[in-house]
Amino acid sequence: MSTRVVSCGIVLLDPDGRVLLAHATETSHWDIPKGHGEEGEAPHVTALREMVEETGVAIGPERLKDLGLFVYRRDKDLHLFAARATADELDLSHCTCTSLFPRRSDGQLIPEMDAYRWTAPDEVEKYASRSLTRLFQTTLSLSELHRSL
Repeated sequence: MSTRVVSCGIVLLDPDGRVLLAHATETSHWDIPKGHGEEGEAPHVTALREMVEETGVAIGPERLKDLGLFVYRRDKDLHLFAARATADELDLSHCTCTSLFPRRSDGQLIPEMDAYRWTAPDEVEKYASRSLTRLFQTTLSLSELHRSL
């Protein structure tokens, strides 16, 4: 039996209920900041670390709302947290990705994420992967989350 991978991430909403998506370098899709935990790392710690590594945005743990575990793909679950962006986090031109990976073509290290956008719930499917779009359209309603945060 294969172990399901758990990726931990943050659904960051702006005051208008738009979600922060980051563009995965050299791909066509956008994603929420998320990633795999390190050995013994608590899910919220993983989510906060990935947020900093992929966007440069540092969020205090007290701001997180634990949304729980979601089935994401055949091989992966997501443990998601939600937070509301503060006024000083709305300008995405300050975002920067410090998490690097080797580019397929030449092995040069490039940032995992290279662009950022606030995306309205009804625009998510234009940018996000099918898996993420399905999650937001079925299990985790962004508009309900916006009302409850």
